[in-house]
Amino acid sequence: ASAKAGSEPKRHRKMMTIAEKVTLLDMLKEGRSYAAAARHFGVNESTVRYIKKDEANIRKTAAITFSRSAKRVVTARNKTIVRMEGALAIWIADCRKKNIALDTNTIRTKALSLYENFAAKEPQDPQKQRFSASKGWFAKFQKRFGLKSVSLHGEAASADTTAAEIYANETFKNIINEGGYKPEQVFNMDETGLFWKRMPSRTFLFKEDAKASGFKAFKDRVTIVMCGNAAGFLLKPGLIYKSKNPRALRNKNKNLLPVYWMHNPKAWITKMLTSDWFHQCFIPQVSKYLLEKGLPFKILLLMDNAGGHATDLSHEGIQVEFLPPNTTSLIQPMDQGVIRAFKALYTKNTLADLVACVDAAQDDEDETFNLKAYWRQYTIATCMQNIQKALKEMKSATVNASWKKLWPQIVYDDEGFTPAEIQHSALAAIIGGDGFGDMTTEDVDELLDCHSQPLTDADLEDLTKSASDEDSETQEETQEIVEETGLTLERLAKLCNLAKELKELSQEWDEDMVRSLQFCHKIDEDMTPYRMLFERKKKQRQQLPITMFFQPRKKEPVPPATMPSEEIEEVSQEEVEEVSQEKTPLSD
Repeated sequence: ASAKAGSEPKRHRKMMTIAEKVTLLDMLKEGRSYAAAARHFGVNESTVRYIKKDEANIRKTAAITFSRSAKRVVTARNKTIVRMEGALAIWIADCRKKNIALDTNTIRTKALSLYENFAAKEPQDPQKQRFSASKGWFAKFQKRFGLKSVSLHGEAASADTTAAEIYANETFKNIINEGGYKPEQVFNMDETGLFWKRMPSRTFLFKEDAKASGFKAFKDRVTIVMCGNAAGFLLKPGLIYKSKNPRALRNKNKNLLPVYWMHNPKAWITKMLTSDWFHQCFIPQVSKYLLEKGLPFKILLLMDNAGGHATDLSHEGIQVEFLPPNTTSLIQPMDQGVIRAFKALYTKNTLADLVACVDAAQDDEDETFNLKAYWRQYTIATCMQNIQKALKEMKSATVNASWKKLWPQIVYDDEGFTPAEIQHSALAAIIGGDGFGDMTTEDVDELLDCHSQPLTDADLEDLTKSASDEDSETQEETQEIVEETGLTLERLAKLCNLAKELKELSQEWDEDMVRSLQFCHKIDEDMTPYRMLFERKKKQRQQLPITMFFQPRKKEPVPPATMPSEEIEEVSQEEVEEVSQEKTPLSD
């Protein structure tokens, strides 16, 4: 009995969630030891090693699971089922987002259709067991993807007008009055898919290219997370891409992008990404915004009940409210034209870039330029530039006007700035632009409405295929060693010299001296951050000790008194001059 009394209590078995396992794997990736990760999560080191061994399956499950608290790793009998279940999870999330009614039979029928579609394009294995989408499989699928607590039967596909009126006239009013919220403190968040390389079907700039064999419409997709308040302020958007480190952003600091960068093999919103956006993007931006406005940190965040939205978001000073099911199309501010106006502006900027490239190719008499070549050089970095342009063109009055159905009392004069008017203006710019005379409003509407339609089997096939390809590409990229990247001192010097040359050419060629001086002044103003960085790096190089340029000598086990004088290494005059030249500041 005394031995039992002195013994340590038995450790209870801990079942880690998928989210915790991903955090643990990220710790190991950052260089933390297995022992440190084990202590952090209170598990054995052998458990950490087992999780590391199963990293690929864990990350794949995290990318497609609905539930942040899910604990089971997705496993299947063959790769076709794995791919089918991932595509099915995407399809279910997409249908729920678009208020499309689902039941068990519908999901099982879709699963069978996807499996047969994927299996038909793979080598036939006579020993492979046929998939039947049985009730037993569906029950396991619900557990694997955290769908057990999700109602799949009772939701009607049509919008619930009665529920929307009750919420706007009673529930929402009570929340505002009880919390004493001001328009600057009330935010709405929603996400939308963006096919960032898709063009209207009646773009006649390259009719022959579209007819050529091998041409395929681009279906590259990202998810944009948009959030704004009732006063008309839009936060920096979140962007979910299918790769963590795409080649176009290899040397870029992800914290200094015009979007909040997130990644997911399917470029899809999940509960983990929602939580990441909430804590790392929403809270810091809103804190800074309210501090500048001199308002207390008291926030109301409205969200819809989409499957990928985390329901356990909490932070001191923030009240998170979920809109009633099937009401988003009626009262959710971001759905009242803001997202659609943003897509119209993005399409306008993308097509304007295309026209500019066509004009440049014609001026250079480049006969090799074609549509395929243009889209090949249109990277995710270019996409983000057009996203930023579109958001800058979005007026605060437009965002404010989107709250008219939910909170009409705070909407000020919106004449000329409503989401519908902004969209109409963008469409007029597209249709009236050079090269698009044959395009109609219906053509552009078709492009903007493509996200409202359910994903087809072909779309799901592209999503799952591109995800696996991007995974392998990302692994290859992370193994590459780039010796010198970013703004080195030599590259900054080159930028400054190019700016100086550009000013000299302007002064030499422009007959209008006033215009030339304005141009030079603008260059000086825009080059200020680069010059400051250049000066800072020059000082850092000047402060380097001269000894760092010498090769260290191995110490011989010989007493100093007996060491021959001829063995003492001296620095030649040429080496001193070389080091001094290395430390000399570069000239402007």
